[in-house]
Amino acid sequence: MDSNGIAEKQGLEGDGDLQFLMNGGDLLKVRSGSWKKTRYYKLQEDCKTMWHESKKTLKSKQTFSVEDIDEVRTGRQTESLRKYTEESVEGRAFSILFKGRQKGLDLIASSEEEAKKWVGGLEKVISNIKNLTPQKKTEHWIYSCLRKADKNFDNKISQKEIKSFLRDINIEVSEDYGEMLFQKCDKSKCGFLEGKEIEHFYEILTQREEIDVIYEEYAKTDGLMSAADLLNFLLNEQKEDVSQNDALQLIEKYELDENAKAKQQMTKDGFLMYLHQPEGLISNLAHKSVYQDMNQPLNHYFISSSHNTYLLEDQLKGPSSTEAYIKALLKGCRCVELDCWDGSDGEPVIYHGYTLTSKVLFKDVIKAIQENAFKTSEYPLILSLENHCSVEQQKIMAQHLISILGSALITKPLGDQMPTCLPSPEELKGRFIVKGKRLDKLEDMFSESKTADEESVTEEEDDEGDEEDQEKKSSKTKSLKLAKELSDIVIYCKSVHFHGFEDSQDKQSFYEMASFKEGKAVKLAEESANDYIRHNIDKLSRIYPAGLRTDSSNYNPVPLWNAGCQIVALNFQTACPEMDLNRGLFLQNGQSGYNLKPSYLRDRDTKFDPITLPDGPWLKNKTLHVMVITAQQLPKVSERKSSIVDPVVKVQVYGVPADTTMVETQYIENNGFNPMWNENFQFDVRVPDLALVRFSIEDYDSSSNNEFIGQYTLPFNSLKNGYHHVPLLTKNGDHLSSAGLFVHIMVVDAE
Repeated sequence: MDSNGIAEKQGLEGDGDLQFLMNGGDLLKVRSGSWKKTRYYKLQEDCKTMWHESKKTLKSKQTFSVEDIDEVRTGRQTESLRKYTEESVEGRAFSILFKGRQKGLDLIASSEEEAKKWVGGLEKVISNIKNLTPQKKTEHWIYSCLRKADKNFDNKISQKEIKSFLRDINIEVSEDYGEMLFQKCDKSKCGFLEGKEIEHFYEILTQREEIDVIYEEYAKTDGLMSAADLLNFLLNEQKEDVSQNDALQLIEKYELDENAKAKQQMTKDGFLMYLHQPEGLISNLAHKSVYQDMNQPLNHYFISSSHNTYLLEDQLKGPSSTEAYIKALLKGCRCVELDCWDGSDGEPVIYHGYTLTSKVLFKDVIKAIQENAFKTSEYPLILSLENHCSVEQQKIMAQHLISILGSALITKPLGDQMPTCLPSPEELKGRFIVKGKRLDKLEDMFSESKTADEESVTEEEDDEGDEEDQEKKSSKTKSLKLAKELSDIVIYCKSVHFHGFEDSQDKQSFYEMASFKEGKAVKLAEESANDYIRHNIDKLSRIYPAGLRTDSSNYNPVPLWNAGCQIVALNFQTACPEMDLNRGLFLQNGQSGYNLKPSYLRDRDTKFDPITLPDGPWLKNKTLHVMVITAQQLPKVSERKSSIVDPVVKVQVYGVPADTTMVETQYIENNGFNPMWNENFQFDVRVPDLALVRFSIEDYDSSSNNEFIGQYTLPFNSLKNGYHHVPLLTKNGDHLSSAGLFVHIMVVDAE
């Protein structure tokens, strides 16, 4: 297939910007003040791979996939471009930022017009790839692989090339099966496939046996599905509360055949299209937008929170960057951490103190936060300050916060009177809240008394040494000089020490909050769960990882959520199952970063205890039936051409200890393209409100640990009954294009 054919499949044929990208051109690549080199870039014929080479050494050829691009940013909008280029190149500069940890490209075009063409063209290709239907994506990918397999470029595929192609798409077949498949398609008996024969081969390859069975069960109108047939499927299998009008809307929306659509019927292709769309995916569509009550006090919500947000890698020598804040904010994070230290030239910096992590200016971080804070969620952002600065530089911090964030910064309580509880996320939409030390009580803002310009306050035990270390330090209480200007903008999140639940109940105001190291928090959640829950009904609690986690690893957040802790801070930069759980919990409610806690975690008289599980409204005993049916187009985990995955599916339930469990399927040998399991599992879930379900696929290995392929985590209460596709995410949380799992779900009341 030629490039025009692929462009046509993307809906981009004849597009000037696309043609510009395919012709390619020179761009100046910027790495540092002294490393600026011209490189030649062009879009390859598959319309989804960028190729670049050095003018000097033609050997140096590299490619990257357009699907790996996270964002194309115009102007000097990265740290490197601001640092290493002049303002005069603003209109010619742009950056390509990648998903995961892949280093971005900072580029300068020869003119502003060319820069616009590069950016416009790339954005168009990215958008079109994203908007391709799943069937078109599959077709696009398979034809790209067929082109690659056609070694002599004669638009014909030999039997040998077919075997190579099948390996490319992650399936190993026996010699006999490969030959049978080839002979079945080689109608002309000339020893190779071309034209219609290749199309026939594609149809055999992409046939979904399991979809055929379901469709034929319900397609009772001349072999097609009428609106009544589709309604029958939606009511009986999907257990949806819908009418015939809803079925007609699905036909109108997803049927591809105009003749069938005119007769208000759905073909098999239309049915598969529907099953790939949001209505056919496993997660409740209603939960994709904000559906919870957002008018409760802030402490009644779980809040998506990041620890040491400035780090892109580990805690000892990794880079600090504004990009780390942007990434976290775009993932819906609503509490970021700023570790502030005195910098040179009177400008405070952010880095992990006493380590070799690089430094970034405080003001640059605040600017990046201001620009990106409300792109994913419009609800309030908490800026958690870990303050190690001198009084002078604290004043500068306050100036930057006030001047850059402007009226969006909370600098006094809402309303004219002293509040009695925290405001709601709804009342605080689009606002910034500073968490830190405060010299006086909030009540003093409403009295005539004045405070001194600066005072000493006890420093929060947030220096994250290990616990043994902390005990040694506790006898020597450190004090911190605090600037009044910084103290005055701490309104709703005043940092205080935790001295026990009784002390907190007697002395801690609603706007005062303690931070707990993970070890202490887990101990409280295990040994005094009900006390911790009651504490968290009135107060905010922040949990952070132990200092020994120098590799930026994470702890399991679920036991802390079970205890009602709101700000359970994780290392967002680390790809791990714990971050999958965080992503899964905050997938719901419009990815707002705020999830309303169940009523029994908001009731002052609650008897709930996740460990002992006494009788109460939290016990909603459910039985979850899961049938793992098939998977589609799983990526290879090894670069070796001959390496084919042996997929195994794990289904895990996380929640209260009594609900936490895991099952796994058998592994399927040498088939990542369309493995079929048809295995059934059953789970008893006592407290569904606090349960998360994680589907993961791994490449089975009998001699070492399995390798991760993809996963998807969602709240138990967001599961939909019936046949559904489960989208798969990479370790970094990006969608795996075309890959998916197909399952049947049934949730019933336990007998």
